[in-house]
Amino acid sequence: MKFNFKEILSVSLILFSIIDILGSIPIILNLRKKLGHIHAERITIISGSLMFGYLFLGTKILQLFGVDVKSFAMAGALILLIIGFEMILGREIFKHNTTNQGKGSSIVPLAFPIIAGAGTMTSLISLKAAYQDVNIVVGILVNLVLIFIVLKSSAWLEKKMEPGTVEVLQKVFGLILLAIAIKLIKANIV
Repeated sequence: MKFNFKEILSVSLILFSIIDILGSIPIILNLRKKLGHIHAERITIISGSLMFGYLFLGTKILQLFGVDVKSFAMAGALILLIIGFEMILGREIFKHNTTNQGKGSSIVPLAFPIIAGAGTMTSLISLKAAYQDVNIVVGILVNLVLIFIVLKSSAWLEKKMEPGTVEVLQKVFGLILLAIAIKLIKANIV
């Protein structure tokens, strides 16, 4: 068990690009508009739990259910596809119960599949083969701090951004999300 700054930096950057929390800002703002509040702490904790679960138990959990990584990636891609259509078309497909904004109201789709989805899972499983666990854990923690900061500042971001800008960003990132979903589907199609 040895800390390696280069490995930590590599893992942090790889996860940062996969999670793309900055690119998810329009999705976060869209959910804030629907729900009124984003539970930053809860989403960060659940996302972190999922990531650590993927790191240490990912392939075993999938094998337990008889699911391979490619099938899991396809399922995550379909959810991303639906969210992308939601953002572009301005139609609500994922129904959020606004009368009961309980614990799960912003967990899906933020914690899964946006933050800790199929891309994150496959990346962590792959990183485990190339880097020491301790450095991957630190890389995950670095990303969780960044995720928390972005989620916590969503109200401030919403106030600072013009409504038209948010709408344009939402359409653009919806299209990017569709492209990512299609890429995942193409990469994992049997």
